[in-house]
Amino acid sequence: MDFYLGGRLLKLDVVAAFTIVMLLLAAGEFVSQKTKAFIPSVFVTAILFLLGYWTVLPTNIVELASFSKPVVFLAISLIITHMGTLMSVTELSRQWKTVLISVGAIVGIMVSCMTLGVMLFGWENAVAATPPITGGIVAAILMSEAATAKGLPLVAVLAISTYIMQGFFGYPLTALTLKTEAKRLVAQVRNGEVDLVKHYAAKGEDKKSKWQIFPSIPDEYESTYVVLLQVGILALIAVQLGPILQVNQFVLCLFAGVIGRATGFVRAEALVKPKAFGWLLTVVMAFLFGSLAQATPDTLIQIVLPLFGLLTIGVIGMAVFSAIVGRFVGETKEMAASIAMTCLYGFPADYILTIEAIKSTAANKEEYDYCMSHMMPKMLVGGFVTVTSASVIVAGYFVTLL
Repeated sequence: MDFYLGGRLLKLDVVAAFTIVMLLLAAGEFVSQKTKAFIPSVFVTAILFLLGYWTVLPTNIVELASFSKPVVFLAISLIITHMGTLMSVTELSRQWKTVLISVGAIVGIMVSCMTLGVMLFGWENAVAATPPITGGIVAAILMSEAATAKGLPLVAVLAISTYIMQGFFGYPLTALTLKTEAKRLVAQVRNGEVDLVKHYAAKGEDKKSKWQIFPSIPDEYESTYVVLLQVGILALIAVQLGPILQVNQFVLCLFAGVIGRATGFVRAEALVKPKAFGWLLTVVMAFLFGSLAQATPDTLIQIVLPLFGLLTIGVIGMAVFSAIVGRFVGETKEMAASIAMTCLYGFPADYILTIEAIKSTAANKEEYDYCMSHMMPKMLVGGFVTVTSASVIVAGYFVTLL
């Protein structure tokens, strides 16, 4: 494919497209490192992609770089299964507070958008924007198709644009709340408020699963191919069971990872040792920013007021309700807000933002591991409750209201 840069015709092959995409991803990471995660990498990279689409970049550059849907689907399935291996059955059972906070956040979005949002921006706009604010692309597509069927093209664009633009609200706000929470946890370690010996002893007990039925593979046989085969088998089972059980296949991938670890079929943190995780995450992140190509300047100008108005109202309602539920279940307001805001971006941004916040705060491995054990499971479960599960249910109901 050809495109023009400074009036000069340039050839854009797969290697050139790949290099440009990696440059934008690396630039975001560089800014995040320099600002110690005050400006998150996903926010910077999203801005760069958006400006690129509006100027010199072809809108299909991510696809040209070989990050097509089948590859991305595979990468997401393997990554989420890997995420399941980060948690023990005991750890997963502890996340009931996270589920309540996530549900509270979604209720807050619906209440605020369907009251104040309707008053300011009208019934159709509020109905179309609410499900995408509560979650991901599936909710946005459902509302967009419903609006198109009703002969409401701008409302359909609003639904998709809400999904595309909500990350610009969620990225910086979550980076701030996660960093505050990480500082609190690090302070506990440094002040001697937590006994790391007991903490890691408890974690060790979690790793020694009483449900283990598979023998451990000797280290010399645990190659990259073998580990990818193990994770692939678990992901395959989850994907096949999804339509049968009528449960989102990615949710099942998470549980497959948890069960795979508990039974000894795969080790904890499965994809870390073969060093496959970094590349798979790169594939998913590149594809994520490809969706910004739909947010053209003309589109945003036509819907700018209801778009940003409803996003602001939704985020405020989400923050208020999640804070109330968080206080009720004994969670800090920063962590409750972070869990709630996973609905604005979901996976993999929830993972990236958490890692960046912890890396910028922890001074050693002990502090890093302690923060990870407290924050990462909550963020991952929160994202699955909001984006993967609840938002689809909300959208299924809201299409009947349009």
